[in-house]
Amino acid sequence: MKAPLLQVRDLWVSFPGAGPDRRNAVEGISFDMARNRITAIVGESGSGKSLTALCINRLTPPEAHLEGSILFTPDESQPGTDLLRLPEKTLEGIRGMSLSMVFQEPMTSLNPMMACGEQVSEMLRHHLKASREEAHQATLDLFRKVHLPSPAEVYRKYPHQLSGGQRQRVMIAMAVSCRPDLLIADEPTTALDVTVQKTILGLLRELQRESGMGVLFITHDLGIVDELADEVVVMHRGRILEQGPVEQVLHSPSHPYTQALLACRPARHRPGERLPWVGDYTDMVPQEPIPPPAPRNAVDRTTPDGNPPPLLEVRDLVVCHPGTGRGQLRRAVDGVSFDVAQGEMLGLVGESGCGKTTLGRALLRLIPTEAGSIRFRGREITEMPERAFRSLRQELQIVFQDPYGSLNPRLTIGSMLMEPLRTHRRLSDDRARRERAANLLARVGLGPEILDRYPHEFSGGQRQRIGIARALVLDPAFLVLDESVSALDVSIQAQVLNLLADLRRDLGFTAIFISHDLSVVRHVSDNILVMQEGRIVEAGP
Repeated sequence: MKAPLLQVRDLWVSFPGAGPDRRNAVEGISFDMARNRITAIVGESGSGKSLTALCINRLTPPEAHLEGSILFTPDESQPGTDLLRLPEKTLEGIRGMSLSMVFQEPMTSLNPMMACGEQVSEMLRHHLKASREEAHQATLDLFRKVHLPSPAEVYRKYPHQLSGGQRQRVMIAMAVSCRPDLLIADEPTTALDVTVQKTILGLLRELQRESGMGVLFITHDLGIVDELADEVVVMHRGRILEQGPVEQVLHSPSHPYTQALLACRPARHRPGERLPWVGDYTDMVPQEPIPPPAPRNAVDRTTPDGNPPPLLEVRDLVVCHPGTGRGQLRRAVDGVSFDVAQGEMLGLVGESGCGKTTLGRALLRLIPTEAGSIRFRGREITEMPERAFRSLRQELQIVFQDPYGSLNPRLTIGSMLMEPLRTHRRLSDDRARRERAANLLARVGLGPEILDRYPHEFSGGQRQRIGIARALVLDPAFLVLDESVSALDVSIQAQVLNLLADLRRDLGFTAIFISHDLSVVRHVSDNILVMQEGRIVEAGP
């Protein structure tokens, strides 16, 4: 029999002195990865999936204590190497060359001071000793292969000038540039719309078949696992509960936890139906659809047909970004018009780079507009002085797409949640504010013990839940939810979608729900806008 490409044996990861949930973050896991195969690790946020990947690369925090062995055998004719016992100098020659990784958050993984093309080119020059011209041409070829638009233009752009999906494709191009023996992909399609996601998954499978490399694919999306992977490992709270071929584990699961993960997916339920989650799997009885939300505030003004006026009215909105030529502008949002009724959840879908996020930020005056009108409660806000608009800030909130880049790394979670309450003089003292913060964290599935911890101590899904809690802390009337559940596993996603439904029912808040996951948009939205190249091409129920 061929030796496995990777053998993980009795791996333990602990953080001495941390809270009870972190002391043993990974507990004695063992699994093998075959050559020329794709192995997926699935499980809820905080289950240890990404931490396991970081162990293989030896990129865990300095305070982490590791035990066990990780045997890496890229060449069958040579004995395997225990990655946990290699000197750092030797590891530097392996990382990026025979062992490569696509990280979960492309914005924080790419160097903001370097053009995207230069970052990929640097890898080729360093590891393959390519000339500058060879590396430049190879980078353009890679950008074409991952279907980036205008590769020469992307080569010169910096990470902040690209959409989330485009940044992720740059990361994938960099990771496969040296044709590694093992590629670790940590949520590589989280930020991508469905069409680009399909392209990237096809690309990974194509590259894997061409080169025979092994792929360790970490995800919370069981649909992707079913489509892409050969083997699957199911993790929960640092332990492996089930593993085996995809056909066996996903189609005939033996462990109740795996059965629960499969039952949580929105696609299995009617729109508006309450979603089950892992915690209540023992009583998985379908519930009645959620009743329509009541208006947040009674409105006396009515339109001629007797209906209340829209909460938000957008007319001929134009937002520009710098173009390719000097002094040129490109219309990222091009003459968009729509209304959002009070209490409505409006879905906004479209491919990566179509202008969804730009539109969402423009509505909250986080980026300037070039032309057009935005009226909130009948008041024009595009021309409102900043001092006057400041009082509306607490009514308009956003959950950003990047859960790490949008949280202040120097503030504890408690300070972050209490800060807007202080700014807007909500509640009488810090004790009451801290209690409010703890209650909100509980509603998004996190405990009060995290109030004194920092963002870097959490998984991507946990950070996203913190971002949602921060957006809700002031009881806003209008929310922009920009890929707010894209980083969450199916069970936590179900909890957050149920939470949003509960809050709509209780408070009647209004929201624009931006997503590339059509099953989620179908489940939560009343109406949908479809964007393409900055314009709305279709709208309706």
